[in-house]
Formats: sequence, C-alpha cells, structure tokens
Amino acid sequence: MPTTDPTRRTLLAGGAALYTLAAAPLAAQSSRDEIVPLWPKTIPGDRKSAIKPSVEERSKDPRHPDRWLRGIARPALVVKRAAKPNGAAVLVIPGGGYGFLSYDNEGLEQAAWLNARGITAFILQYRLPAEGWGDRALVPLQDAQRAMRTIRADAARFGVDPARIAVLGFSAGGHLAGSLATRHGETAYAPMDAIDGQSARPDYAGLIYPVVSLEAPFTHGGSRDALLGTDAPVPLRHAASVETRVTSDTPPIFLAHAADDDLVPVANSIAMFGAMKAAARPAELHVFEAGGHGFGTRLPASKPASVWPALFTAFGTSKGVFPT
Repeated sequence: MPTTDPTRRTLLAGGAALYTLAAAPLAAQSSRDEIVPLWPKTIPGDRKSAIKPSVEERSKDPRHPDRWLRGIARPALVVKRAAKPNGAAVLVIPGGGYGFLSYDNEGLEQAAWLNARGITAFILQYRLPAEGWGDRALVPLQDAQRAMRTIRADAARFGVDPARIAVLGFSAGGHLAGSLATRHGETAYAPMDAIDGQSARPDYAGLIYPVVSLEAPFTHGGSRDALLGTDAPVPLRHAASVETRVTSDTPPIFLAHAADDDLVPVANSIAMFGAMKAAARPAELHVFEAGGHGFGTRLPASKPASVWPALFTAFGTSKGVFPT
C-alpha cells in the first residue's frame, strides 16, 4: 500500500505555491507529470519568512528554455515517468550555487535522457538556505533525505524498485547529492511520520562537476557562503565537506568533471575519488580535457565529455542499479 497521503499528491496542472514548470513530453516520457510536496505540514526550520517564488529565463531561444528558480517556499519532487519504465529511479538534483536551481539544464533535460533509458526521474525542488530558514546549513540535506525516503515509501505506486534508487547531482547539486550519499544516516530533522522510517541512503550516486570541499583552497566560495554563511567557523566547513564524510556505508559514486572548469575546479572530484579509494569504496572518475562548467547534456557529440550519461549508466549497471 502507498504510504504517501493522497491529499499531498498534486498534478502538475495545479499546486498553488509550487513551481509547475514543464517541457513538452518526449516520446520516451509519459505525458503525465506529478508534483509531490515533501513535507506534510510543518517544514523544518520554518521561520514564516515571506519567500516569493521567482523564475529567471536565461535563454533568448523559446525552443530551448534555461530557467533559474528561486524562492522555494514548498520543496517538492517533480515526477517524470518513462513511457516504458524498467523499475530503476534517479533523484535529480539541479545545481545553482545554493542560490538558485538550474531547472532546465540540470533538471528537465536530465530527466529526458533518463526516461529514454526507462528510468523514472524525480527532480528535487529543494530549499535555498539563505532564503530565511533556520539551521541553514542543514536545509538542503533535510529536503534530500526526505525526498529519498518519500520515493522509497511510495515506490510501489511510482513503479520503482526501492533497492534501485540513485541520486544524480550537478555542481552545488553535486555537493548535495554527495552529502546525501555520505550523510544519509545523520539525523538532519526530527522524524514526522511513517515516511521517515525509510532509509535515505541512495543505492548509487552520480556527482557531475560537483562542489565537494567547503574548506580546501579549491572550494567554490559562492556555494560555501550560500550554504553556511560568510563567517562559518572552520569546524562547520570541515563537517560540510563531502570528502571528509566517506564511510564504509557510502554507496558507489560516479564522478565526471572537465579539466578546464574555471568555476568549480576539478580538484573537487579528485579529492572525492581519493577519499572513496582510501575508504575502499567503489568509485569511478572521468576527467575530460574540455567542457567547462555547467555543460549538462548540452555538449556536441564531438566533445568527449558528452558521453558522461552513457558512462554513468554503465557504472550503475555494473552495480546492479540499472538493468542490463
């Protein structure tokens, strides 16, 4: 039986105060999308701040939107179903330096190729820590943990296998995906209902040009300050650095980065790979000569970095998360 309260389910056409951005469904996608609010009533750290949703369109080509979301007052999952689902699922976490969500580039476009492979995608619209929430350093992790638990709690209705759920994050979203992979067992919020009895551990994690360390010289300062505040003490920066949190229970991790990334240095992915190998955990790292930052799936086929989705899928298949 589904454990998600039916009153919390909202079709994409509705859901006041929730973002309802959508692209025309592709052939491999179901025509029906669904928004699932993460929190039943009280949202952790809610200070009743006036948070106004906003959408910034960065593209001048209406055929290729590039929207940035801010003002996430009600965090939610956008469910993107494949036309021919195979039971695997991926929690997709867009980046944006913890100051916005790159919704098209690192959300909808990622769901499209996942759906084409029969994988159900759940795009996470997570709260931005500087928008007036208490415990700002924990706010995104709270949403990510709750999202994974929500997917597992209602896996039967979503048509997914609760033992084959991955997470895929980009840039600061990669930091959040890495935090979920390494801090899934941490109590980031007080349990609210039966959903919180589910495990928040992803079975596999993909970190694409991720922010990893928040204390090393190669950190992305904007993401660090947006998450922790500009004057965060050294112990907090250390605790929020993903490479310091790897344990024997960290799931397999896939990393992809471009060597010419001038925003989030490739040293972040290298540090994470080193931490995984030091802990004898499965990991795969791909460093491409060129691609810059934020390339998503927009690189031409002539660029070697464009193959990362196939590599991510192959490593996940080798770990039993995706079907052969």
